[in-house]
Amino acid sequence: MKLKIQKTAKVAVQGNPETAKYCWIVLHGYGQLADYFIRKFSSLDEKEHFVIAPEGIHRFYLKGTSGRVGASWMTKEERQDDITDNIQYLDQVAAELAANHSFEKVVVLGFSQGASTAARWIQQGQFPIDCFVQWAGVFPPDLELPSENNRFDTIRHLVVIGKEDPYFKNQDDLSQPEQVKRVSKDPKVIWFAGDHNIYPEPLADVCKEIVGQN
Repeated sequence: MKLKIQKTAKVAVQGNPETAKYCWIVLHGYGQLADYFIRKFSSLDEKEHFVIAPEGIHRFYLKGTSGRVGASWMTKEERQDDITDNIQYLDQVAAELAANHSFEKVVVLGFSQGASTAARWIQQGQFPIDCFVQWAGVFPPDLELPSENNRFDTIRHLVVIGKEDPYFKNQDDLSQPEQVKRVSKDPKVIWFAGDHNIYPEPLADVCKEIVGQN
């Protein structure tokens, strides 16, 4: 038996939505929390960039039964239900945002596990965006993209990978050329010297790509 319930979700924010031209909806990786993940975007000018970080609704202790807590977007258990719930959750976050503010561009950035969640939301959700940043994560191979009304055909797609990322074995895996071509018409892969993390310098490069595409 399954039941639909209401659940309180946590969303961290940074910046001034009244002055910002650019809105970033950023989805964290496995085992992270929104309050800490959003700090990775502190190098962005808060007058120009408003950052909103929804937190995955599944929390757990990272080690044992006490101590530090992390969150995730889903596991293999009841996976499809979690995907549906995530899309509805993120649509609600975006609708609340759109009802109160407007921006020149909306960017969705998914880091690690958050990249797959972001990709599913972009294709199956209801909120229009301008750019998808797939950072240190893979595009979900099971996500079917229609030949018509493929939402990735109309948005900017950036793939950002650290050359020392331990989750990828070689550069062919990192850039995923065939997969990236399947997803969007004009993808761009941005490499940086670093590991499985978000750093100010590559974030600045991403920002230049977004701001420059007017």
